Amino acid sequence: MNKQLVTKDNSLIGASYSLSVVEQRLIFLAIIEAREQKTLIEAGGLLRIYAQSYAKQFDVEKHTSYEAMKRAVEGLYEAGFAYSKVDERSGKIGHYKSRWVDKIGYIDDLGCVELVFASDVIPLITRLEARYTEYELKQVVGLQSEYAIRLYELIIQWRSVGKTNPISLTELREKLGLVDEYNRIEAFKRRVLDLAVKQINEHTDITVEYEQHKNGRVITGFTFRFKVKKDKKKIGAEVAGDDANNDMYTIEGLNDNQLGRIARNPSFVADYNELVSSTSPAGQDMKVWEVEMIKRLKEDALQFKKRPIREYLVY
Repeated sequence: MNKQLVTKDNSLIGASYSLSVVEQRLIFLAIIEAREQKTLIEAGGLLRIYAQSYAKQFDVEKHTSYEAMKRAVEGLYEAGFAYSKVDERSGKIGHYKSRWVDKIGYIDDLGCVELVFASDVIPLITRLEARYTEYELKQVVGLQSEYAIRLYELIIQWRSVGKTNPISLTELREKLGLVDEYNRIEAFKRRVLDLAVKQINEHTDITVEYEQHKNGRVITGFTFRFKVKKDKKKIGAEVAGDDANNDMYTIEGLNDNQLGRIARNPSFVADYNELVSSTSPAGQDMKVWEVEMIKRLKEDALQFKKRPIREYLVY
């Protein structure tokens, strides 16, 4: 069964916006559909999300899912986001605002929602280079808080190091789309942060804790530390299927297809993207990156020692 991957440019991951759980789920399903139909989405075509698909993915009744999707149409049409991205011509960081969709509606007889992503969104979900974040849809299926979904995305960018940079309280509130809600820190922690962390720990592939930063007695920001939950049975099966007797820090016994899978692993990309210049062909094109990394792995696998090579096969 193919994994359903939600893939976003890091500019979109770090954007500031507020969407309900259902609105975010529609975006997830539309991104998956867009990635599968790249030609269609680049042409600005309609993407169709069926209630049956939504119900199956998020384990809800079909009728209930369609009614929720219909209610989300209005919100998504009005919703926008703010993001920062390096301008390709000047090399300077630009700050932008965009809407999520150019058009959105529903068809009762088909039980579906149709949408067209806004032009700014399309390159942030289809034309990706090295700076992107990818995770399986199933990781956010159990999250019932809109803030838990957003916090998971913000944290998972740092998968390779296991902790985020310090993030100020103001910036975190902006990224979670909070304007006037939960202004008191007690309410913010109880209704937003602690609830989100609890859901992430229960339903996703990571366990999270946070450290508070203070100026005197005033909380000014947070650092999030997390660990990926190990699926020992799965890792054992992968290793045994390839060659359980091989050293986990060598590529002995791995073929080119397996090396390519390792090179494409988002964690591998995050661990080793400093090996190439962002302006080089390997830093601009994922296929060139894969070829280059396979070559380097064959020439000297010992330069890739941040974690056992075979761990990158499991994602």
